[in-house]
Amino acid sequence: MTPAAMAALYARAFRDGRPWSADEIAQLMAAPGFAVTTQAGFALGRAVAGEAELVTVAVDPGARRQGQGRALLAAFDAQARALGAETAFLEVAADNTAAQGLYRATGWVVTGRRKAYYRRATGAVDAVMMTKVLG
Repeated sequence: MTPAAMAALYARAFRDGRPWSADEIAQLMAAPGFAVTTQAGFALGRAVAGEAELVTVAVDPGARRQGQGRALLAAFDAQARALGAETAFLEVAADNTAAQGLYRATGWVVTGRRKAYYRRATGAVDAVMMTKVLG
């Protein structure tokens, strides 16, 4: 999947936020960044010094609840381990309960909270911080 296709998919998947450009996605994919993809989605991450960060997971709205997110998370875990990561972390909006449920179901645990981290038209939303041991 090209950065341009990823940017278009990201815009469809996250209608409430500012869409990322193809250039921003390409920059995130540059080392130590990486991407894993399926036909209906992608995950962007970074891995350095034994840690990985899951930057984003985007699944086309028409393909949600069909296992795409779970497949992307498994691919992220495998790629992060291949790059030497032993643990991973992420931040997810507190109002994104579907993503939080998927993360918990795949082994992520809540480790903290950042108050008013995400900006919304209706106000700020906390970020829930999560961690996973890759193994």
